[in-house]
Amino acid sequence: MELPIRISAVTFALLGICLSGAAAALEGEPYIHDPSTVAYENGKYYVFGTGGGGLISEDGGWTWHSGAVRPGGGVAPDIIKIGDRFWVSYAAGGGGMSGGHASNVHVMWTKALDPKSPDFGFHDDTVVARTNGVEDADAIDPSFLYEQGRLWISYGTYFGFTRILELDPRTGKARSGSKPIDVAIDMEATDLIYRDGWYYLLGTHGTCCDGANSTYNIRVGRSRKPTGPYVDNMGIPLLKGGGKLVVAASGRHIGPGHFGRLVLGGDVEKFSCHYEADLDRSGRSVLDIRPLLWKDGWPVAGDNFVPGTYEIQSQRSGGALELGVDFVRMAGSRGGFGRPVAGPVAPVPNQSLSQVQGNWPAGKIEIRLDDYMVRPEQQWTITPVANVGGYLGQPFFKITIAGTERALAVTPDGQLVATPTYEGSPEQLWQIDQLTDGTYRIQPKVMPDPNAPVALTAIGASTPALARFNGNSDASRWTFRTP
Repeated sequence: MELPIRISAVTFALLGICLSGAAAALEGEPYIHDPSTVAYENGKYYVFGTGGGGLISEDGGWTWHSGAVRPGGGVAPDIIKIGDRFWVSYAAGGGGMSGGHASNVHVMWTKALDPKSPDFGFHDDTVVARTNGVEDADAIDPSFLYEQGRLWISYGTYFGFTRILELDPRTGKARSGSKPIDVAIDMEATDLIYRDGWYYLLGTHGTCCDGANSTYNIRVGRSRKPTGPYVDNMGIPLLKGGGKLVVAASGRHIGPGHFGRLVLGGDVEKFSCHYEADLDRSGRSVLDIRPLLWKDGWPVAGDNFVPGTYEIQSQRSGGALELGVDFVRMAGSRGGFGRPVAGPVAPVPNQSLSQVQGNWPAGKIEIRLDDYMVRPEQQWTITPVANVGGYLGQPFFKITIAGTERALAVTPDGQLVATPTYEGSPEQLWQIDQLTDGTYRIQPKVMPDPNAPVALTAIGASTPALARFNGNSDASRWTFRTP
């Protein structure tokens, strides 16, 4: 975190995904600045921030409130779990605060994050890196990476170089003989991640700490070695100011910064960040959690699911999820094959719900896949449900046929049906996660077998069912298309 310096305005556009509109912001009081990576322990999520303390979520990562405890004060902490210890870093001093850049990076550990746990308590607070205020660097904004048995920490701001230092994962102290290595300039709030043989250095460009006028945006370079050299997609070294855009301001959220990666399995990755200003929350700095996509070997910010009315299309077959009801022909011309059509050319109206609903069974209706024909039984309204918790970055959703209360549900024996009405039961709630390729996974909140999680899956071309997610197949991947 560097104190704000005014520069000329730059306009950034967030990568367009197939959904439009705005996703809901996190619930509760997600107010934080310079958040750490999100950590999980015993059913709760924790994140630390500048100034000490932080946030806790007890409902799966959707609703956040204060309560995390971290000693030491300082700025821009990070957290990582290795074995039975949570290692926490933070910086004291520097950042241009009080006019100086002399700073220390601290590392300490605890066996628990819950302040009520008997294992809670931070130990061995140690300075692992420092800058003297004269050299061309500023030891703040530390971040961990533990990969292949080695522990690294990156740190720095716009004042001089971003640096990387190797630590001993057993002690948290600098490894014997390890020296800081300069890897980037014009970058702060960095984060190191590893994927498929590449090390990625993500960091924040632009200015912070100026609310709605902050120009923070997150950029990335990559290297085959953790110590660099890091270059962006155009081959520009980060040591020369390069960086491929990952995420910038969008909608009413200004100044994303302080990236943290979450690998959740099942081809789901997410990232945490803060916005310098949420314009719908008095311009306060807030936490967000969003999907992380990968395209051509580079990380890309995804978007949390946007409520609306959609066709739900199978990536396996291209078929549309629909009610298993009788097909009703649409009114309209049978022109073609050279036959003349009488009268003026005019639009053919879509089939209406009232034209077909009377033929539907009154009770539960089976679900199937078929060619998309713009029919009412193929159009689903997806709506967030309040006060039922959620998961990382999102609430649970109900999925109903547009214009009705017929709700997608899972039966006790794991079958998919549409119930006549939405009753608010857990069996009618759904989790929708964007996968790393931009498609979506749809899971029920209630699993028929809690030890064997399942997802909506196309079993052949026409039969949807609940089955184990297979990341090497398109069977459990879906897209949402606006009718």
